[in-house]
Amino acid sequence: MPGTPKSPVTQKNPAVNGYHISGTPVHQLDSGHRSLRKASGEPQTPGSPAAPRRQSKESSLTINCVTFPHPDVMPEQQLLKPSEWSYCDYFWADKKDSQGNNTVSGFEILLQKQLKGKQTQKEMAEFVRERIKIEEEYAKNLSKLSQNSLAAQEEGTLGEAWAQLKKSLADEAEVHLKFSSKLQSEVEKPLLNFRENFKKDMKKCDHHIADLRKQLASRYAAVEKARKALTERQKDLEAKTQQLEVKLSNKTEEEIKKARRKSTQAGDDLMRCVDLYNQAQSKWFEEMVTTTLELERLEVERVEMIRQHLCQYTQLRHETDMFNQSTVELVDQLLRKVDPAKDRELGQKSIWKRLFHYQTPCNLCLYWLSLLHLVIKTVFIVLTKP
Repeated sequence: MPGTPKSPVTQKNPAVNGYHISGTPVHQLDSGHRSLRKASGEPQTPGSPAAPRRQSKESSLTINCVTFPHPDVMPEQQLLKPSEWSYCDYFWADKKDSQGNNTVSGFEILLQKQLKGKQTQKEMAEFVRERIKIEEEYAKNLSKLSQNSLAAQEEGTLGEAWAQLKKSLADEAEVHLKFSSKLQSEVEKPLLNFRENFKKDMKKCDHHIADLRKQLASRYAAVEKARKALTERQKDLEAKTQQLEVKLSNKTEEEIKKARRKSTQAGDDLMRCVDLYNQAQSKWFEEMVTTTLELERLEVERVEMIRQHLCQYTQLRHETDMFNQSTVELVDQLLRKVDPAKDRELGQKSIWKRLFHYQTPCNLCLYWLSLLHLVIKTVFIVLTKP
């Protein structure tokens, strides 16, 4: 995690989340909470910035205007949440993009992961939508098949079982239609509608952190400018002091006093710029911790939401299987009652009824007369043969 910038003051190196830093007012994280505080520093007499500068070089490292502890000073970091892989302990540094031309902030990488999760959630909803279409098409085909008249002439106990089997298709079609309807209302829509404005909210969050980074970069540039100004003032003071050693005069003494005042003022300006930089980095640090923890909570919430709705999908699937099983139970019962011998007798009786049972007395008389005529004709033909 970040520390503080190099500055021309000496003090003990406090720590920000485990990082040791050299410099002026710095952020220090208490072990019990995440509140930030400043440690005091004693200004150094302007005129010898080389020693503290070497100390800063050894104890801190600045990357893209963010000050980190030097790896040689603090190779291991004390984590805010050491027992977890928490977002707030990672994604602080920047990295090169795939082309290696520009840098991408760690927070932006984390944000891209969040947006990818939203896209994944949308794709899951599309998957369920395709499942619904399959169910609706399947139900339509089952309903159409149940109305088919094939084998409608089957009679007896087998005919009853066959009729129930076709009816079970219509019942099963209704079950699948209800399943598709519940999938749409209880799985697909919740997946689509969960955090509808998530992308917009993430963009606001991205802009907020980016603005803090811009402010940090601006404050860092001001620190560097003030440092250069101090160096020039110190060089000027040193040159005039050497002149005084060579030639003592009232004019030279006045110039030295004036140069010393300017050097002191430049040192104060640098202290002020460093303080503003530390404030900016402190603000960025606080917002990074707060925001990453919020993103962490949102991600856990998203995964839990998807888990619950996928559980709802499996529950609906089990219910559908149970209803489908009930549609064929009556078919099984009727099939067990099929009696082949009884059906054969029933078929014979049916034929007899179609031929004779529904004939009127007049029709029966004509039938027997026709039959008698046929017999007489046959006998006559046989007798008249030579």
